[in-house]
Amino acid sequence: MRKKEATILIIDDDDDILFSARISLKKYFTEIITINSPKKIGNILIDSIVDVVLLDMNYHIGFEDGKEGLYWLKYIKELSAETTVILMTAFGSVNLAVEAIKQGASDFILKPWNTEKLFGIVSAGVELARSKRKTTQWKTVHDKNNEEFHERSEHIIGNSVAMQSAIQLVKKVAPTDANILILGENGTGKYVFAKEIHIESNRKNAPFIHVDLGSLNENLFESELFGYVKGAFTDAHKDSIGRFELAKGGTIFLDEIGNLSLHLQAKLLTVIQNRKITRLGEGKERKIDVRIICATNAPIHEMVEEKTFRQDLLFRINTIELNLPPLRERQEDILILAKYFLKRLNKKYRKNIQGFTKEATNELSNYFWPGNIREVEHIIERAVIMTEENTIQLNDLQFSKKKLGVSIDNNLNLEETEKLLIQKALEKHNGNISKAAKDLGLTRAALYRRLEKYNL
Repeated sequence: MRKKEATILIIDDDDDILFSARISLKKYFTEIITINSPKKIGNILIDSIVDVVLLDMNYHIGFEDGKEGLYWLKYIKELSAETTVILMTAFGSVNLAVEAIKQGASDFILKPWNTEKLFGIVSAGVELARSKRKTTQWKTVHDKNNEEFHERSEHIIGNSVAMQSAIQLVKKVAPTDANILILGENGTGKYVFAKEIHIESNRKNAPFIHVDLGSLNENLFESELFGYVKGAFTDAHKDSIGRFELAKGGTIFLDEIGNLSLHLQAKLLTVIQNRKITRLGEGKERKIDVRIICATNAPIHEMVEEKTFRQDLLFRINTIELNLPPLRERQEDILILAKYFLKRLNKKYRKNIQGFTKEATNELSNYFWPGNIREVEHIIERAVIMTEENTIQLNDLQFSKKKLGVSIDNNLNLEETEKLLIQKALEKHNGNISKAAKDLGLTRAALYRRLEKYNL
């Protein structure tokens, strides 16, 4: 039998007991420490990660009421809360056992013990200690992430009318429980706005659960979102809660909802209507208390007309609709974002780049930005890493020179470039507006406006 990686500390003033316990346990666990006085406990707990302490209840002749054991139990729990403490004594008492467990002991064993029973109790104690340690680590990470999460999303910034309008809408709807649908191209900040809505809401201290429906395997949809019970399918070895239950009291953000197939849309609609989920393999319904925010870059209203997205589901998810404009439609915000990312990336890479040359500034302002805010961050980050100057030069900015296979010459201005891209997209898709709009990262309505603008 392979030894379990664990450290067991045994404390008793009887050397025979120490010897017997060591012999009984050393074949099962990698490290057994024995001491005959509890006064040595502190140094050991400071120097080692102890999984289980087997603690005698009495150390002085004539004192057999177990108070010494309770004192040292409290001392151990104060020094190492995750360590499992098992009390042992030759003078069994139900009341004493109850009191010990109330004060933090996990179990109570009488001397002399049965070796198999001792191993079983200690083994369970090791697993309990590890579980507590993992919980503590998770809580530490969670608290840190939660603190970072609740920092304001500074790149929800911009002086443009469109951005200010979006920010004002967030302030109005965040305190409500209304379902919100966020529309916008890739990189326009849909996740950031969903997060901001949660932070500004009454649910801010509860979880914010992000689900990328675009990357979720269709076969895993129900098990991931609704959970499952042990035995529901081949690999279901234990019960598992889904994302809706994880978001209890908080917000669930269903990203890329336009990617769902019609039959999965029907399942989601049922959950949103009834506010109940049923775990896979289980018969009973469970109530859910979540705020639902959805997002997509797809032309979802056109999809309803084309019967590829359910109208009743759209009605359910867009009590409030938030449209995020592409960066090319709010050019006054481009340099604000570029300077924001430069400041942040200076700190990240420990640099002191002062700004952008005039030529770099002009290029930033006139570029088409098909990748929106995400592309700004990417291009500025690369420039910060690569530049050897104290300002970003034009040649530090590596813009994409191709879109849909079209070469863009440096002498094309913004409107000429946009017109050319639209023409090539229409040629590529034989005049199909929906497909051309999707390739360009536009809604059909936005593409129609541009066709009228350029007389195409």
